[in-house]
Amino acid sequence: MDLTNLPVWLMVGLIFCARVADVSLGTLRTLLVFRSYRALAFCIGFVETCVWLLAAGQVIGNLDAWYLAVAYALGFATGNVVGIWLESKLAVGSELVRVISHAPGRGLAATLRAAGHEVIELAGDAGRGGAVEVLLIVERRRRIPELLRRVGDVDPDAVCTRNDVRHASAGPPAARRSLWPLRALLKRK
Repeated sequence: MDLTNLPVWLMVGLIFCARVADVSLGTLRTLLVFRSYRALAFCIGFVETCVWLLAAGQVIGNLDAWYLAVAYALGFATGNVVGIWLESKLAVGSELVRVISHAPGRGLAATLRAAGHEVIELAGDAGRGGAVEVLLIVERRRRIPELLRRVGDVDPDAVCTRNDVRHASAGPPAARRSLWPLRALLKRK
């Protein structure tokens, strides 16, 4: 496919859009690989590579057209931002939220449980600061803003930290049975 027959403004726009698409997909794919979504990362990687080949081929085949290289570079930079935004909107995976409350008598754990969050409650000692309540909550990333809002409503001084969770289970993993080895390989752990 050769875009040199198209008007310059259209060539530049297509290269820019293709690069935004492929870098956005690449950013999203990388984050999905980290969270063990193999099948989805596989599909996104295939599309990402096809788009990249088309965009890069046009720029490399027309190195004398500096404006294509600029569109390519701008698309790359924009694609990083768009990819991060997309991933935040999809909010796949889970996070471990640790909440440290210096006011253990406020009923924070009970409030969160009533809202449907599974909470592990631990008593702690902050030394000179006295008793603290430590809460551990594994929650879907989509529900994290709601969880943090509830924590802030009950105890605005609570300290919250978050970490990605690759895998969380309520017990031993179920036996994995598949007659098709590739399906088992692509299946999310």
